[in-house]
Amino acid sequence: MAKTITTACPCGKGDYATCCKPYHDGTPAPTAEALMRSRYSAYALGLMHYVHATWHASTRPPLTDFVHDAATKWLGLEVRKFVPGQDEATVEFVARSKSGGRAQRLHEISRFVREDGRWFYIDGVFPE
Repeated sequence: MAKTITTACPCGKGDYATCCKPYHDGTPAPTAEALMRSRYSAYALGLMHYVHATWHASTRPPLTDFVHDAATKWLGLEVRKFVPGQDEATVEFVARSKSGGRAQRLHEISRFVREDGRWFYIDGVFPE
């Protein structure tokens, strides 16, 4: 009997193969929270094309701005609040990372929009 290999998803919600990987492979995220988690996992895994593709065209920086920083280690994600909506939603989260021996914390309230059945990141604010 073959042994099943499981790998924890960087977003912390389960096994990568059944958590964020399907979204990275092209399945649309069903909610803005799922998209946000998959974007965090994409940053952690260096999937910068995915981060770029899931950023709304109206606010998306050029692809050349998306460079994977291999020196940054993503340590964890905490979703603090998810406000769902039909075609707009917000997700408040804290993402922790370490780079150059320094711990960093990103606290953001992100806005998302759904178009043609797909969620996209619009922008975010950084609460005090």
